Amino acid sequence: MRGAVLYGPRDVRFEERAAPAILMPADAIIRISATCVCGSDLWPYRGLQPNAGPTPMGHEYCGIVEDVGSAVKLVKPGQFVIGSFFASDNTCPHCRAGYQTSCRHREFVGGAQAPLLRVPLADGTLVPTPAVPSDDLIPSLLAVSDVMGTGWFAAEAANVKPGATVVVVGDGAVGLLGVLSARLKGAQRIIAMSRHQTRQRLAREFGATDIVSERGEEGVARIREITDGIGADSVLECVGMQQSMMQAIRCVRPGGSVGYVGVPHGVELDGEQLFFAHVHLHGGPAPVRRYLPVLIEQVWDRTINPGKVFDLTLPLDQVAQGYRAMDERRAIKTLLRP
Repeated sequence: MRGAVLYGPRDVRFEERAAPAILMPADAIIRISATCVCGSDLWPYRGLQPNAGPTPMGHEYCGIVEDVGSAVKLVKPGQFVIGSFFASDNTCPHCRAGYQTSCRHREFVGGAQAPLLRVPLADGTLVPTPAVPSDDLIPSLLAVSDVMGTGWFAAEAANVKPGATVVVVGDGAVGLLGVLSARLKGAQRIIAMSRHQTRQRLAREFGATDIVSERGEEGVARIREITDGIGADSVLECVGMQQSMMQAIRCVRPGGSVGYVGVPHGVELDGEQLFFAHVHLHGGPAPVRRYLPVLIEQVWDRTINPGKVFDLTLPLDQVAQGYRAMDERRAIKTLLRP
């Protein structure tokens, strides 16, 4: 088969790769119905994260089960399934506590920008939909495999409550779906920090009540101004840079919470500053598997439509164009169809 392989900075190729096969009894092979380019894929694409030679790309996926290993009991060929970017057994103590991305037997699921994908620990990782979905639901079902689940975790980690004032730092797909998640959790005021009109419009559609375009100290000052000097109850950090993390911490009120889900790059925190800020910090790689059942149900019932973050759809063999469009901020998120 052919799939996406990253060779180095801004060098993505769609080339021949070995088709996946069952390697362990708990494996499943799925035929991809849709995959996409993630904002976190742009870190190695831009050369800002080490890349050890040619690397198959993609970790967001949904599709039809083609084959399963001998130990797989819950997942069946023919089912339409969605999984997370980390495979988990869903039975270890960390999984039972709701942190499947810290599963004691976790494995990263990569190489999804291809027609076929091997998923380890299939019974613990994959969640089937009630039936094979109609084509129009597939973008939103794909979104719950990562960005919707991550936005939801950001809101949960930030302790978003009904009536709260919430700030969302970052206007990529995760940030935008963090806005949607905050609305679903009952936030009264949702302030999206964004400089881009197309993203601002989608943030408004998802539930943002205010837009702040300033960044850094100017952004913090603006948040303080519009919250009467108090700050936000909850802040969702969806970028992963030093400036965005400090912006998030400085926007929250004493006793408030920051949920951080942006993969950190060069982030360093001052212990003394945190000590006197009285800020709750929680985050990490989102335990998407915890949320898959409820998010799939909401998509299936058409309560939510997170697939709106996909503003560019391309054939899989044009994956390099999808990376370029996101890198140049011509697209929020690229959907790829085999």
